[in-house]
Amino acid sequence: MQVFVVSDGTGETGMAAVRAAMLQFQSPWRLKVFGEIRLPSDARALIERAAEAEALVVFSLVEGEVVAALQLAAQQQGVMTIDLLGPLISKVAQRLSVEPRHKPGLLHGMTEEYFARIEAIEFAVHHDDGANVRTLYDADLVLTGVSRTSKTPLCMYLAQRGYKVGNVPLIPSIDPPRELLELDQKRVFGLVIDPTELTTIRQARLRSINVLPTTNYTDIESVYDEIERAKIFCRRNGWRIIDVTGKAVEENAARIIEYHEMSKGE
Repeated sequence: MQVFVVSDGTGETGMAAVRAAMLQFQSPWRLKVFGEIRLPSDARALIERAAEAEALVVFSLVEGEVVAALQLAAQQQGVMTIDLLGPLISKVAQRLSVEPRHKPGLLHGMTEEYFARIEAIEFAVHHDDGANVRTLYDADLVLTGVSRTSKTPLCMYLAQRGYKVGNVPLIPSIDPPRELLELDQKRVFGLVIDPTELTTIRQARLRSINVLPTTNYTDIESVYDEIERAKIFCRRNGWRIIDVTGKAVEENAARIIEYHEMSKGE
């Protein structure tokens, strides 16, 4: 199941609520966050994407026209939505006999921390999947690993926490960029995963784009060799290895942050 979190701010309110709820279920799910949604047209476009993905939409919007546009579009396209803030704001307004401000973005405001988080997210987007390696030295953290080891989701989550993160793939038979090898080894983390689980993930990925999973990309022996070579390469360069097998993004991010903060004191 896919869950879209829609917010007029950073989306942290919705993310926390969804994760707390999904802990009660063992079913697989994926989370996508859409922040800074402040126009009715943006809300309608997002519902179109949710309809295509058959996603549940959880929103924390406060501006009336945007909420109305989202709910109307959802009703028309059969998308299930959950309003996190609307009922609570309504009850508080009723209790206080005061009209709410309906002003988006009040939780975070335009603080230095807010702008730092936005900068970190932009950095992660511009340094995803080996892009712009020449400015990778500006990163707080750099993730590397073979294909489908959750590099991008981890980068985006860490960026939401304010860390400037880039990621560089390790591709068989292709040398990694020189810029990656020249980084402070304490800032680089190698992601690995159980070969059997990785094979399953890759097969599902190929099926989703209508490609037959018959290449070395999904051959279990080739995948096993790819993972072992990645481990050797990471150890050779002194990078800490993070095994992401069966772990949520939040758990892996917490381990990376812990190791990063520890290394700063060394």
